[in-house]
Amino acid sequence: MKPKSTQRRPAHYRAHAILHTDPVMRALIRAAGPYTLQSTPADSPFRALIHSIAHQQLHGTAAARILERFVALYAPEPFPSPGAVLATPPATLRAVGFSFAKIRAVHDLAEKTLSGIVPPSAHLHELADEAVIERLTQVRGIGPWTVHMMLMFQLGRPDVLPIDDFGVRNGFRLAYGLKGMPTPRALAEFAERWRPHRTMASWYLWRAVELHRDERLPKAAQPPRVALQKPPRKRKAKPSAHAKAKKPSPRRPRAHK
Repeated sequence: MKPKSTQRRPAHYRAHAILHTDPVMRALIRAAGPYTLQSTPADSPFRALIHSIAHQQLHGTAAARILERFVALYAPEPFPSPGAVLATPPATLRAVGFSFAKIRAVHDLAEKTLSGIVPPSAHLHELADEAVIERLTQVRGIGPWTVHMMLMFQLGRPDVLPIDDFGVRNGFRLAYGLKGMPTPRALAEFAERWRPHRTMASWYLWRAVELHRDERLPKAAQPPRVALQKPPRKRKAKPSAHAKAKKPSPRRPRAHK
């Protein structure tokens, strides 16, 4: 009899074994192919969050130009320190392209980095996911979605589910054949079965959107019973003053002779 191997199976193998217990996820994995998400560690949380703030509500090219001008303010330093950013007048930051809201966010980030609320990279890696979210969302303009992206793409955390991400929720809708978007809470409850590999599940839900676009997404046999987001109520348009002015006056009864 051959001795049992004591070598642990790769993390991706164990993750696939758990996700394969869900028939829809199993079909999605087969259609999408190998899991290829690779985390890219950032130099510091401060630098990563500056980039996140710059990219909010902007096209990537526009945000890159703003960041280029921002970093050039502090040449020859490769990237400014929190102290240097905090000492930069708002008018100077406005000139490189930051909005007033982003200037407040950048200054708040610098303050919270200097005070230790935003920790250095070495300390951040030691914190649990919830602790990272609790710390970083104290910064003005930084919400859970931004921190979820950092946990997935820079810290390499394996069990992250960005329930507010449109792509993840839409991928779930398409893969599971729902008639509407799942609520964030419903998605979180359903995804408990994917622990502790919800990062991989999220990645495959993103791929579901691409497969649907290419008409290669497997069809779910039976949609699960999950709460769906209610569509916004349509408000009746009020008639304009011009329309009111054109409204015909009621006819008076004609007098009989």
